[in-house]
Amino acid sequence: MKNKIFMYLFLFALLFIIYQYMNEKSIFESQETKIENLEAKVQKENTSIDSLQNVVRDLNYFTLQGNDNAMTYLENLGFEAADVESMVSDQIYDFNFEKGNNPLVPFDGMNGDMKINKLKFLNHKWIQADFTDGKFWGEMILEYYFNDKKELELTPIASFLYPN
Repeated sequence: MKNKIFMYLFLFALLFIIYQYMNEKSIFESQETKIENLEAKVQKENTSIDSLQNVVRDLNYFTLQGNDNAMTYLENLGFEAADVESMVSDQIYDFNFEKGNNPLVPFDGMNGDMKINKLKFLNHKWIQADFTDGKFWGEMILEYYFNDKKELELTPIASFLYPN
């Protein structure tokens, strides 16, 4: 009788071990599939990130901060590129607070005063600017430079007003 009990216990333990093995094997295979899917997703996202970084690098080529030659030019004058951007932007936007049109905008406002909304520094000499009077809008290219006294001078070069 004792032998039969041990034999049944042994068979029960063997069946339990086989069940546990099969169960753990299916869990392991499921986790491996999930890991492979996640690794494929990560690879795809990394490829997407690399592609977007290339686009950003191309877009930053025509910016003051992305142009090493322009930054070197300003550094040779004794300025930092970020400080120049801040200084020039402040001066241009300060013109918006004057009564009437911004003096840099070569058009008179038809629906109010023409004010400059946005600036994009192209390099150490030129800025692209967007302006509007609330209804009509346009864009312009401004030249900026520092004279011999290291004073900032701004000159509109070209501009256009979008047809309404």
